[in-house]
Amino acid sequence: MAIIKQQDVIYSIEDALQYISYYHPIDFIQALEKAYNKEESTAAKDAIAQILINSRMSAQGKRPICQDTGIVTCFVKVGMEVQWDKTDMTVQQMVDEGTRRAYLNPDNPLRASIVADPAGARINTKDNTPAVVHIDMVAGSGLEIMIAAKGGGSENKTKMAMLNPSDSIADWVVKTLPTMGAGWCPPGMLGIGIGGTAEKAGVLAKESLMDPVNIQDLIERGPENAEEELRLEIFERVNKLGIGAQGLGGLTTVVDVKINSVPTHAASKPVVMIPNCAATRHVHFHLDGSGPADLTPPKLEEWPEITWEVGEDVRRVNVDDLGKADISDWKTGETVLLSGTILTGRDAAHKRIQDMLAKGEKLPVDFTDKFIYYVGPVDAIGDEAVGPAGPTTATRMDKFTEMMLAETGLLGTIGKAERGAETCESIKNHKSVYLMAVGGAAYLVSKAIKKAKVVAFEDMGMEAIYEFEVEDMPVTVAVDSTGESAHVTGPEIWKVKIQDAEDKAKS
Repeated sequence: MAIIKQQDVIYSIEDALQYISYYHPIDFIQALEKAYNKEESTAAKDAIAQILINSRMSAQGKRPICQDTGIVTCFVKVGMEVQWDKTDMTVQQMVDEGTRRAYLNPDNPLRASIVADPAGARINTKDNTPAVVHIDMVAGSGLEIMIAAKGGGSENKTKMAMLNPSDSIADWVVKTLPTMGAGWCPPGMLGIGIGGTAEKAGVLAKESLMDPVNIQDLIERGPENAEEELRLEIFERVNKLGIGAQGLGGLTTVVDVKINSVPTHAASKPVVMIPNCAATRHVHFHLDGSGPADLTPPKLEEWPEITWEVGEDVRRVNVDDLGKADISDWKTGETVLLSGTILTGRDAAHKRIQDMLAKGEKLPVDFTDKFIYYVGPVDAIGDEAVGPAGPTTATRMDKFTEMMLAETGLLGTIGKAERGAETCESIKNHKSVYLMAVGGAAYLVSKAIKKAKVVAFEDMGMEAIYEFEVEDMPVTVAVDSTGESAHVTGPEIWKVKIQDAEDKAKS
C-alpha cells in the first residue's frame, strides 16, 4: 500500500509544468522534422523551420516555447489502495499549489493567463490557478498523472457536434476543420472524443492528446480496428486540404490524429474535436510513494540541426519611417524584416481604447503610422528585454480593426492566423497591411526585441500596451494593401497541387 506525500505531488506538478514550458515531447519534434523534410511549400517549410529552431533554443535556454504558457489541464488517476500522508488538501488544491509555484518561479516565470469571473470582470488570478483537474479512481496502489499546458489559440478552436448515428465522423471533421482557421497554429494534432455524452466526449478528446505521436507506425502496420481506420482516414483527408503550417498552404496540416471513445446512447453520436498546436506541451509520470517524479531531460542531439535564412529578396524596413505609400507595393507572401519601434495590444487593450474613443477621451499613446503587434509577452529575466513574445490570434482583434485603422491613424497590424473577409476589406480600404509572425516561435521572435517598456494600461499585466524596439523581426505579408490574403490563396493553391499530384500518381 503506497503512502503518497502531498509535497511529492506538489513538487512533481511544479517540476512538470516548468519542464513542459521549454521541452517539447521528442516524438512531436521527430514528427515535425519529418514534416519539414517532406514540405514543398516555401512558406510552410520556413514556418516549420522557425518552430523547430525555437524549440531547440527553448530547450537550451530553459525559457517558454510559446508566450501563451497555457491553462493547466491535469488528469489524475488515483489507485484505490493509495493512502495520503495528510488529508488537509484535496487533489485539486495540490495541483493548484504546484501550478502556483511553477508559474511564479523567478528563474523561469510563466505567463499567468487565467481570469476569474469569466462572464463578468475577468480579473487575472495572477498565478495561473485554478487548474482544470480530472480525477479518476482506478485499481492499484499508485498515482498516475498526465499534465498539459494548453494554449488559448488552439483551445478556442474546439468543435463539438451531436451527429446522427449514421453520419460520417470523417466527413464532419473534413468539413469542420477549414472553419477553424489557423489560430490553432498548425501543424499540430487532432484529439477526437466519441461517445458517452457531450461533456464526456470533450474530456475524451482532451485526454487523447496526451498519447504519443505514432501515426506513422500505424501507417506501416495497418489498422486493426474501426478506430484506427478512422484515424488514418482523417489524417489522410485533412492533410489533403492543403491548409499547411500556419495556414499558409502546404502538405502537412496535422502530424497525428488521436481518438478516444466510449459507449453512447443508441440515438446519439457525440463528437468533440480539440486541436493541439505547434506548442504541444504535456508529460506523463507516476508516483508510488518513493518520492517526487524524476523527469529526465531530453538530449539536445535529439533536435534536428535546422537553420533558417532569409532569402535574397527579403525586404528590410525601418518602421519609424513608413507611411501608406511605402507599404503599397508589399505583396502577400513576401518576407519582411522589421526594425524600429512598434506598439503592442491585445483584446483587453483594444476594448479599453474603444471605450475611450467612444467617450471622446485622449488615448495614452499615439498610433499614427505605427504597427501594433498582437502579443502578451512573458516577463523578462536577467538581461532579456522581454520574455518569449510570439503573436496571438489576430482574428480576435477583427472586431476592432476598422476602428483602429479609421480613428487612430494606425498603419498596420502584426499577429498570427487569418483575418476575416470584412477585415481584409477594411485593410484594403485603408491601404494598410497585416503581417504574420510564426505562432509557436515565441522565444525566437523575442530575440529580435531589443528594448521593451510599458507605455499604457499597466494595470492589465500582460495585456498592457508595450513599446518594443525591434531589429530584423521576421514577418510575412499575410494581407497586402489590396486585401489579398495568404490564408485564402495559399491553401487553395496547395489543395489543387495535392490533388493534381495524386491524380498524376494514379494515372
